[in-house]
Amino acid sequence: MRDDDRWIIAGLGNPEADYGGTRHNIGADVVRALADKLDATFKPHKKVQAQVADCFVPDPPHPRGTPLSLVVPFGYMNRSGGPVQQALAYYKVPLERLVVVHDDLDLDVGKLRLKHGGGDAGHKGLKDIRQRTGSGDYFRVRIGIGRPPGRQDPADYVLKRFGSADREEIDVVVAEACDALIALVQDGLETAQNRHHR
Repeated sequence: MRDDDRWIIAGLGNPEADYGGTRHNIGADVVRALADKLDATFKPHKKVQAQVADCFVPDPPHPRGTPLSLVVPFGYMNRSGGPVQQALAYYKVPLERLVVVHDDLDLDVGKLRLKHGGGDAGHKGLKDIRQRTGSGDYFRVRIGIGRPPGRQDPADYVLKRFGSADREEIDVVVAEACDALIALVQDGLETAQNRHHR
């Protein structure tokens, strides 16, 4: 299957049944919210170890819009690379049109940042994607979850659910991240950054 202008947006997380609502699942939460916004439905994919929703982003130059595949990998965060690589291969999409949405300890809660390329910063999902695709040269949408308080282990912190004090801010940033993803596909990175960095 091939569309010359298709994008893939992957939202990282752990299995929803056990880890839904945790800090580490915020990437998957954003991509599910984007599916709702675009009236897209997730289904298990026969060739990709993930839930996938195929849809279109409104784009005036294209009669139907820009084709988009939303991907939420099955399995655990540290095995994200396999499903992402499978989606790229199945849809024949280059890394230049891959966006990965993920949590970021180095950003304050509710901060949103878009970038292209970069390192893994200890994030096991990003590390596995680099290992499976051979590169880190893709777009990232980083959702701030803040640093753990005191001496709490970051590995434990990311697997906890957001507290009530953070929940409203997280709901706002999830909605804004959906708009930022659409802007990235429609108008490019610089425009999306100018519009949504705050």
